[in-house]
Amino acid sequence: MNLTDLLKNKSLWVKQETLKLHKRAPGTRIASSLSCIEILVVLYYGKILSCDPKNIQWDTRDRFIVSKAHGSVSLYPILADFGFFEKEELKKIGKEGSILGDIPDNSIPGFETINGSLGHGLGVACGVALALKRKNLNAKVFVLSGDGELYEGSVWEAIMFASHHKLDNLTLIIDNNKICMLDYCKNILNLEPLDDKFRSFGWMTKIVDGHNIEQLYYALADLKKDESNQPKVLIADTIKGKGVPRLENDSLCHIKALKEDEIDKIIMELT
Repeated sequence: MNLTDLLKNKSLWVKQETLKLHKRAPGTRIASSLSCIEILVVLYYGKILSCDPKNIQWDTRDRFIVSKAHGSVSLYPILADFGFFEKEELKKIGKEGSILGDIPDNSIPGFETINGSLGHGLGVACGVALALKRKNLNAKVFVLSGDGELYEGSVWEAIMFASHHKLDNLTLIIDNNKICMLDYCKNILNLEPLDDKFRSFGWMTKIVDGHNIEQLYYALADLKKDESNQPKVLIADTIKGKGVPRLENDSLCHIKALKEDEIDKIIMELT
């Protein structure tokens, strides 16, 4: 099986597993978790990230900071598949004694940080990236953020900081699904064109279809090896609630839950 087919198959599997997790724990943010699946699959199964589940604190590992933690439940099955924790834990999500909650935190093996409210992940990543450079450690820092999160002023402070310190070991990935909590982003505060804004702050910028495996893989691989002395941003255009038509067309999908029979039907249609 070639890499493209492997990544597509894994994306389908992660989507099914994410829906099962939502069935067990309806409080999970399903729409936000569905939009970033291909991004997560490419990072891990495409071996963009250097990590070792048997040595989680390996000094020269790449750091992956999930800033949109509420919308990353789709990372659970990936981490389990890689052996960060037992797959049986997936069946316990949201239950007493489980390490897996509706919103992830850094008690879960494979999650680097706990970032509190939205807008802190990139700032934390800047500190990590700067420390790695000063220690002369050849490791990269990747951050996953939502587009609605860009409304936070702390994000733009971090954007300026990264450019000033030439954090070329830092890559921000924006899950640009165009819907925040209560409406389409364009109706709340339109930040487009995002690429022009980042370029004006001195960031190397790429835009891809966030559901296109090949575009994601080649863009992330290129950004990782780039030596342009700039922080990098990948704007991944995605669809919130990808694969669930009712969610895809709902400006309030961020706070919507699916019914059990609806989930079963969707999973059956995916197989």
